[in-house]
Amino acid sequence: MNRSGRVGRKALRRRSTGERSGQRVLVISAHPDDVDFGCGGTMAKWAAEGAEVFYCLCTSGEKGTDDPTIPNHALALQREQEQRAAAAVVGAREVVFLRKADGELQYSLEFRGELVRVIRQYRPHALFTHDPANRAFDNPYIFHSDHRVVGELVFDAAYPAAQNRNFYPGHLAEGLFPHGVSEMYFFAPARPDTWVDITSTLGLKLRALRCHASQIRDPKLMEKMVKAWFGAWGRERGFAYAERFRRLEVFQDPAERLRKLEQTIKGTGKNTKSRAPNNSRPRSPGRGG
Repeated sequence: MNRSGRVGRKALRRRSTGERSGQRVLVISAHPDDVDFGCGGTMAKWAAEGAEVFYCLCTSGEKGTDDPTIPNHALALQREQEQRAAAAVVGAREVVFLRKADGELQYSLEFRGELVRVIRQYRPHALFTHDPANRAFDNPYIFHSDHRVVGELVFDAAYPAAQNRNFYPGHLAEGLFPHGVSEMYFFAPARPDTWVDITSTLGLKLRALRCHASQIRDPKLMEKMVKAWFGAWGRERGFAYAERFRRLEVFQDPAERLRKLEQTIKGTGKNTKSRAPNNSRPRSPGRGG
């Protein structure tokens, strides 16, 4: 069952620069805190630039503890509250929980249809999720089975399913029409090609992460790790701190597609890809999941 909740109004009062006014951004992740680790700084930056940011969490992270005295349902409730608080910090407008079983996500057409419904409902310009192409076994956090499944499902939901009326036609009767996502950003990427300067929003990213108290044993250690990690990524492109992604253009206006093709043929197209440095992620001092 879907459960959504709008975040506090205080989060929406920051002055917008207008650079992304009118854009909608949807982040779909496996667990609470995945969003804030993966793209929290970018979401804070884009929200400040006028974008409307929405989160969809496939699970409530109810298995993210080793403490046998904490019931799963109690932890799920706590982690949902933590994620809503974190969303308010960065300026996200709404958080949706699908409440699938933590650690048990499986690829299915039914699950894909639920994600297609979310995409058609929120109609984002940009979509963020786990990298479905990351198959490096060098970090157990990145290679969590739920992350792999969600990355693949979101990719397939965005293209071709969400933009084609022949996929899940029952949505039409609900007033949900096909929608083409313009671009996708994959966090924890196997081959990063896009760096976002989050120097101005690192503080908000850290505040959002601190909201996940159930997962962070040592907040000071977490902050040191985050600064070291995102600082290293920032230095790759001359920033103090950066989040990096693999970016994919999914749906383009035909005229824009033709223009870019002509640029490429003329040799004026820009190749934004670069050799991917080591992207191994230090394991969070949290409990995982």
